[in-house]
Order: sequence, then C-alpha cells, then structure tokens
Amino acid sequence: MGLFDELGSGLKSAALGAAAAAAPALLSKLLAQTDLGGLQGLVQRLQQNGLQQEVQSWLGNGANMPVTPDQLRAALGNEHVRQIAQQFGLPVDKVLDLLSQHLPQAVDEASPNGELREPAAS
Repeated sequence: MGLFDELGSGLKSAALGAAAAAAPALLSKLLAQTDLGGLQGLVQRLQQNGLQQEVQSWLGNGANMPVTPDQLRAALGNEHVRQIAQQFGLPVDKVLDLLSQHLPQAVDEASPNGELREPAAS
C-alpha cells in the first residue's frame, strides 16, 4: 500500500470514527442504505441476536457496555456486515472496529429518554 493509500485510508477511518461518535444521523443515513433500514433496524437486529444487555445499557442512563467486533459480526451476520462495509466504503474488519468503538455512544445519543429515535438527517 502506498503512502497516499495509507493517508486516504487513515483520513477516511478518522472521518468515519468522528462521524459515528458525533453524528448518529450520519450513521443512520448510511445504515438506511442497507437491509437494516437505519439505526433502529441495527439495534433491533442486535437485540434479537444476543446483545440485549449491551443494547439496553446504551438506551439506559447508566454506563454503556462495550461490544466487540466479533460480537457485532455474530449478531449481524455476514450479509449485513458486508452491506454496512460497502456503504461506509471500508473493509469489513475496519467497519466492525469502528462500530464497536462508536455504536454504543451513537445509540446513547439517539436515545436521550431511553427510547431510540431515528436521528434527523442533516
């Protein structure tokens, strides 16, 4: 990988990380282009596939429980993970890393009263 490729990849990753942490609306907009249909669909999928406790902590007022890339991969399934990676324009492993780092906070921010609402697109 050349210097410009590394720089471009690093900038894209940094931008995605900042966007996921600071803008649940952007995350939801990207997810809306997948079969999940948005942040709400992603959260429902995670709850249905073994991450109820983690998601509940993100929706609640206490500390957000962490989630690992492997947990996300198992809960979402390969097809959804592939779709998300395609929308984000990043490799699957990088998207899973970024989601594991920023999804708890994004869901927390999108659920100020404990109820998830789709963020308004900006």
